[in-house]
Amino acid sequence: MRKILFLLLISAAFSCKSDPKKTESAPDTGPSLMAGTDTLIYPEEKYFKSIRQVTFGGNNAEAYWSFDDSMLIFQSDYNKWGVECDQIFLAHADEQYGDTTPPMISTGMGRTTCSYFLPDNKHIVYGSTHLGGEACPEVPLRSNGNYVWPVYDTFDIFVADLEGNIVNQLTDTPGYDAEATVSPKGDKIVFTSTRSGDLELYTMNLDGSDVKQITDELGYDGGAFFSPDGSKIVFRASRPKTEAEITKYKDLLARGLVEPTDMELFICDADGSNLRQLTFLGNANWCPYFHPSGEKILFSSNFEAERGFPFNLYFIDIDGKNLERVTHGKTFDAFPVFSNDGKYLAFSSNRNNGGTRDTNLFIAEWQE
Repeated sequence: MRKILFLLLISAAFSCKSDPKKTESAPDTGPSLMAGTDTLIYPEEKYFKSIRQVTFGGNNAEAYWSFDDSMLIFQSDYNKWGVECDQIFLAHADEQYGDTTPPMISTGMGRTTCSYFLPDNKHIVYGSTHLGGEACPEVPLRSNGNYVWPVYDTFDIFVADLEGNIVNQLTDTPGYDAEATVSPKGDKIVFTSTRSGDLELYTMNLDGSDVKQITDELGYDGGAFFSPDGSKIVFRASRPKTEAEITKYKDLLARGLVEPTDMELFICDADGSNLRQLTFLGNANWCPYFHPSGEKILFSSNFEAERGFPFNLYFIDIDGKNLERVTHGKTFDAFPVFSNDGKYLAFSSNRNNGGTRDTNLFIAEWQE
């Protein structure tokens, strides 16, 4: 998953130790953090003209824009909204949610992940375990002392309307099917599946037809996104090389687990050709997203961290050059997603959480 479960470890490991510049403490909710202020912007964050906090409470992540940029879908575990584990919610891009509960558009059963709008702005795709049971599946955060992600074999990919009605099931093969995103061209979906026995990337049409495997190297391939013109795909991957690494990876996968602490970014053409490694930074490099120009990638990484955190956002050109730090938080910034018009960036952050473990959604007005 792309993955909100990462937030559980990050939030548990540290809460805000250094706040962004602010003149007064922010309320739990309300209109005071509207665009036009710099309340939540660190001085070095030159790309943020203004910033607005969207959610206030819980773990909120993976917010993706509708094709017309008027709405966002995201996943949240905020218990004040009546959920026990990650479910999919709909937000209007110009509103805030704390005491106000956004509409839930997943079933409320099982665990969900990785939602994404379809081009008609009336339907979404998302991964859900609800066919495997109504209860939230267990979340094992560690295996032999190491942090892990569960890869539930009950995940399948569904299409739902904005009222939460499931109108299609796109996958029904045994094993994990999730992490679906849609090409800006509106013709293809890329997703991660274990149907080959390993975690590989696949593409399919919007109706689930014409499934094609596009990666085939041992390791976890996931969190894939298309370039603005639909010609390329960027994703994160683990690449176990030594005998010990390979054995550990296979043993964990057999138990439905992945250790995500050593991942690099890769880029390829939309059919899987011309695959090459983009980063060689070490630690966890993940949630990459194309800049509107299609010439560079914005991603989250802890490669500069000594103790696993902080995670910040970085730019890198698609040829692997010109690495640049974009955010300057002390805890966690991740899941960056540009609006389709390139004017705004949605992302998740621990900033302004009052020392709690909350991770909230923010929308930054972008400037270059």
